[in-house]
Amino acid sequence: MILAVVGGKGGVGKTTVAYNLAAEVDAVAVDADLGMADLPESRGPDLHDVLAGRASAIEAVDESGPVDLLPCGRTLAGARACDVRRLPEALTAVERAYGRVVVDCPAGLASDSGAALLAADACVVVTTPSRVALADALRARALARALDAGLARVVVNRSDGQETEAVRDALGAPVVEIPNAAHVSRAMAHGQPVAALAPDATAAERFEELAAGVQRSVSS
Repeated sequence: MILAVVGGKGGVGKTTVAYNLAAEVDAVAVDADLGMADLPESRGPDLHDVLAGRASAIEAVDESGPVDLLPCGRTLAGARACDVRRLPEALTAVERAYGRVVVDCPAGLASDSGAALLAADACVVVTTPSRVALADALRARALARALDAGLARVVVNRSDGQETEAVRDALGAPVVEIPNAAHVSRAMAHGQPVAALAPDATAAERFEELAAGVQRSVSS
């Protein structure tokens, strides 16, 4: 399974969703935001090296943390050296070796988002309750549909519990709402899934619900 986590607007919590979802489904989290990487760094080769032909995707996977991770470099020179056309092949190689891959896609609708969606079996669209974020989520949904990446779930981050029906109707998929809670940002700051730091928290339960729903959707 290759699952792309997308969101048209930056700052909606897409990386948080990707990291916690990868933890829940025992997947490799791939940081595919070539210019604005957010997932934890590694001392070894990274996605910049893979897409520049300097390393294989498998040797770039870091298994030392709480979530297996294919990190991305953080230099402009590294990003410029990437051939984004190599991304689907890299994701497929990781899937063959590890079974499950969750891709943290870049914000917006650039070619690197499209490359991840081309390889994906399904996607999760992440938004916040704001109208601007929802409009961008609709555009991300349209790109996923054009590239035949089925929409498994929609996540509303920093939810106040009022958006489910409207977002479900707009995007046409089941919605999981993640509350605005301090332990979510604290967990990410420590490079940990929410379930590791606050297993009884509502957010941890919602990420577990998201993982179960995604797996049902992909296997159906």
